[in-house]
Amino acid sequence: MDSKIEIKVTNPKNGDKVVHSVRPGRATSPSPSSQPSQSSDGRRRRQGQGYGHGEGEGQRNRGREGQQAGRLIDFMPFKKWVPWMIPGFVLVNIFLFMITMYINNCPKNSKKCVGSFLGRFSFQPFKENPLLGPSSSTLEKMGALEVSKVVKSRQAWRMISCIWLHAGVFHILANMLSLLFIGIRLEQEFGFVRIGMLYLIAGFGGSILSSLFIQTGISVGASGALFGLLGSMLSELITNWTIYSNKFAALLTLVLVIVINLAMGILPHVDNFAHIGGFISGFLLGFVFLIRPQFGYVSQKEVPPGYIAPSRKPKHKTYQYVLWVCSLILLIAGFAIGLILLLRGVNLNEHCSWCHYMSCIPTPLWSCKNRQVYCQSTEFGKSLNLTCISNGKSEIYPLTEESTSQVQQLCSKLCG
Repeated sequence: MDSKIEIKVTNPKNGDKVVHSVRPGRATSPSPSSQPSQSSDGRRRRQGQGYGHGEGEGQRNRGREGQQAGRLIDFMPFKKWVPWMIPGFVLVNIFLFMITMYINNCPKNSKKCVGSFLGRFSFQPFKENPLLGPSSSTLEKMGALEVSKVVKSRQAWRMISCIWLHAGVFHILANMLSLLFIGIRLEQEFGFVRIGMLYLIAGFGGSILSSLFIQTGISVGASGALFGLLGSMLSELITNWTIYSNKFAALLTLVLVIVINLAMGILPHVDNFAHIGGFISGFLLGFVFLIRPQFGYVSQKEVPPGYIAPSRKPKHKTYQYVLWVCSLILLIAGFAIGLILLLRGVNLNEHCSWCHYMSCIPTPLWSCKNRQVYCQSTEFGKSLNLTCISNGKSEIYPLTEESTSQVQQLCSKLCG
């Protein structure tokens, strides 16, 4: 009978083996039950004939074959990885936030702190940081992205360190929940190496685009890397189109989630350029890192003895190779051009008059312009005297190696 038999992949060594149903072809080696045996008197007879238990043995063999066929139907086409890296990333982010709050030590530097019962872990005043977190100067010390330091001091490491820092409790809570929701599923499907590289490179891409458009203040957060994971999910669906069922429903759902998240970036005080840069980087990286074999491909190493596939399909389709090459070229070119422009101090807002609307759209409910404050500063020995021009308030601060952003922060507090 010409029945369909499912080939089972047992203990696949990697996630790039897809096995689908085939019809039994000619066996690579004859079945032991059909091998003629030589009897002691020189005549050939089939095994099981001439013996009292031959019929029972044949029935047992057929029973074992039926059980084997039943087991062959139940198979897992891809290896499932145990996710440990994404939970580890979450723990690292939480640990670094606690270290940041310890270094911040609000009671020592501010008169009013939120949650003063927490001691040196208490938060900056709401007027200074409404997200329940540290001061800008502390984040800068910890490695926040500040374009002037990247360009003038060549501190390019800040473009990676900033994705591990967060501005407050609300900020880290939202990002870490999103990371667990998105990242664990991807790590289960593709493993920690590919998803780890994708996360870091996408975060770096988000920092590049953010630095080219937002060159005042500091930027922190894992949002760029998170949008990279979202972008990779979209490209993974496109490049592995043949192995999915309900393709269009999955595509529409994913696109809707991405559009909603990007739309949130038009609110003030949200770095949507980091989101866009991370998304584009992740989208291209998905074609490179998350490619799967096409539907119908059978790994010959995993075919059980006695069965062969009737036809051999190539591992990947032509369009998958084209997307892989084009994406890799665009990634390398985009990163190289972006870094060259950044290190030359180019501000892309000067060359694109409408691009700032991608990060914030003004409405009657909010303004996208940051309120400018100005202070007059005077040094007296080891003290710095700041006077707010708008309200006339004056304050003396101990003179340390303050950067421009730290002095601006002190001025904002004084004028607030």
